[in-house]
Parts: sequence; C-alpha cells; structure tokens
Amino acid sequence: MVTVNIEKLKNLAISENGFIFDPLSGYSYNVNETGLEILGLMKKGLSKSEIKTAFLQDYDMTAGHFESDYEHFLQMLLALDLVEEKDLKNGS
Repeated sequence: MVTVNIEKLKNLAISENGFIFDPLSGYSYNVNETGLEILGLMKKGLSKSEIKTAFLQDYDMTAGHFESDYEHFLQMLLALDLVEEKDLKNGS
C-alpha cells in the first residue's frame, strides 16, 4: 500500500466538471466524477480508509473493487507527479 503526501494537490486548480490545471508544470488533465470525488476527499485530508468508507456507503461496490480502483488511480497520480510517496521514516 502506498502512503502519499498530498501537498501537491493543494496547488491544483480543479473545476467542478473535472478539468485539472497544474500551475507548477503547466499541464492540464481531466478526471471523471469518481476521480473528482476522490481528489476532493484527498484534498480535505481524508485517509484512504475514510475515503473507502465514504465510497462503500454511497456506492454499490465491493471493498475489493474500491481497493483496486483506488490503487490504480493513485498510481496514475504518482506517475503524473501530482502526489508524492511519503517517507514513513522521516514523516515527509
């Protein structure tokens, strides 16, 4: 499981229709409604467990399905350099 530092998310301009602009890189992205909701919850500081609880309450999905989709989305955010892995030893 990846633990992430979401500080970079705070710099993103995210519209309500899923358009994302990264002013640091100049790149823009699009996400669907689910991705938009996850990003919003992450920006609020919710943990993966808290996001999972919210999704399982609001949507008809299994815990395994959420885990798979969340990890895939997280890997995409990491690849796009929109979040960073936390160094658990240093707390950063």
